[in-house]
Parts: sequence; C-alpha cells; structure tokens
Amino acid sequence: MPDLPQHKPVLAGAAYSGISGAGIRLEALPEGHLLHVLGTIEPAALATELAKAGFTSSSIRKAGFRQWFVAGDEPLSPAGLNALAAALAGKAFVIDQSHGRVRIGISGRSSRVLLSKGTAVDLDPAVFAEGSSVMTMIGHISVQIARTGDDSFELTVLHSFAESLWDELKHMATSAEKDSGA
Repeated sequence: MPDLPQHKPVLAGAAYSGISGAGIRLEALPEGHLLHVLGTIEPAALATELAKAGFTSSSIRKAGFRQWFVAGDEPLSPAGLNALAAALAGKAFVIDQSHGRVRIGISGRSSRVLLSKGTAVDLDPAVFAEGSSVMTMIGHISVQIARTGDDSFELTVLHSFAESLWDELKHMATSAEKDSGA
C-alpha cells in the first residue's frame, strides 16, 4: 500500500530557508493557522472570543469591511476551530484558510524600502502604525501586508502565488539593499 501524502510547507527547502542581508531579513513563517472571520463582531469582542477558544497568541488583522484574518504560528486543531465557531455563532462566520494561504516575514531597517519597490502603500509608521494591515498588490500578486513591529512586516499570500512572491521579494531585497547603501 503506498504511503499517504505528507504535508510539505510551500516555502520549504534550501531555496526558501530565509535571506539575511545588511538591513533585510526575509523568512517563510510557520504555516500555523489563518482564519477568515466575517460578521458584525468588533475586533475587541473577537479578541475576547479568541482567548476563550484558546487562540491567545493569534493576531487579528482587518481584511475588509467586517472581515478579519486571525493568524498564528500554532497548527489549527478541529476542536479549536469548532470552539471558536460556536463562540461566534450568530455574530460571525469562521472560514479556515490555513491551507490556502502562506505567510512571509520581512524585517530590518530596509524593510520599508523593499516593500516600497512593490506596492504604493504608504508604510511610514505615522500612517501605517504597528498592528495596521491592508490588502494590496505587489506586482501582479494580491497580498495582505501587516505591520508587526517598527521595522517588521508580515505578508499573507494565496498558496499558489507564494513561490512567485518569494522570488519577487528576493529580487527586490537585492535592489533595496543597494538603494539603502547597505
């Protein structure tokens, strides 16, 4: 009997082991979990329900009108998803996007320079503060950019575009380091 297929992260292997240069760090983040929440629940109430369902280290990112992504590094358990769906019943719907999207981390003093090469979003901290997120395009690829720190960002992309985005970011990282004088 043949072996069952094993899950392999999209950005696995030596080609995606991360890039560290002067001023930029590019890394494939754990596939963990990504939930799409749609409904009338407000972010503070959603955070409360997430904590009750055991998603204490997950982050909430605005994804559109009355829509949020809930992202975290831990794998999703069916029991956790069921508990959250039950807690949100009548207020919001939860859709598991964990296998359909990939997260990429970008950090370092040149991270904004890198991202400015691919998107028109103003990433200045005065405009796009920590915790902010936006759906945008990098080249022809739709991504969500979330600011996770002063010089750190997380990009969420559809699974099938992850490798193309990675290659584009590698190219932009080389150019960004030259432009920043690193």
